[in-house]
Amino acid sequence: MEGDIILVGEEHERAAEQIIARLIDEIESTGRRFTITVAGESGSGKSETGQALANALEARGVTACVLQQDDYYVLPPEFNAAARRANFAWVGTTEVKLDLISDHLAAAKEGAEAIRKPLVIYDDNQISEETVSLEDVEVVIAEGVYTSLCDHVDRRVFIARNRLETMEHRQKRGREQFDPFIEEVLKKEHEIISQHRAMADVIITRDYDVEFITV
Repeated sequence: MEGDIILVGEEHERAAEQIIARLIDEIESTGRRFTITVAGESGSGKSETGQALANALEARGVTACVLQQDDYYVLPPEFNAAARRANFAWVGTTEVKLDLISDHLAAAKEGAEAIRKPLVIYDDNQISEETVSLEDVEVVIAEGVYTSLCDHVDRRVFIARNRLETMEHRQKRGREQFDPFIEEVLKKEHEIISQHRAMADVIITRDYDVEFITV
């Protein structure tokens, strides 16, 4: 997303290094592009972890590309916020084109040279498009709240931090003024997302320790 603020910290780098050290043999032996998702609640550090994973791969000579779920929202940011207030039932997976992310992950695994994806321009409240080259890309990482639900994923990472634990980080990113309605949105997201932990191959705890489930 154009205009996004990504603050990669030591905790993200540490977790990413552990994850890639565990996955690198699998990634290199797959014989095709490898796909990873990073999911969790708002402000849990998904974007930062996604970028840290890409950095850890690059350090090993493996080229990675990060797709942000924020680019796949049905409506631009301000219109999406208005839709939530007009109809609270809008909050959830219906806000996001998860099928399109899945299609792009599938295309990546099938060897596509590029994908044409949405691009949210946050400051202009617009959704444009961009072509992302996948030439020489060996790993595609999709990060976002609901990305555990995507298809065509080799390994799923879940960040187990709730809305209260992520408040400081959300404030640092400074996308919006927080009010009681926003907190209700985050509560509903928590109800949805907490169920996705069971889908994970890798869990990052509230303290950014790493737990491997099936890897």
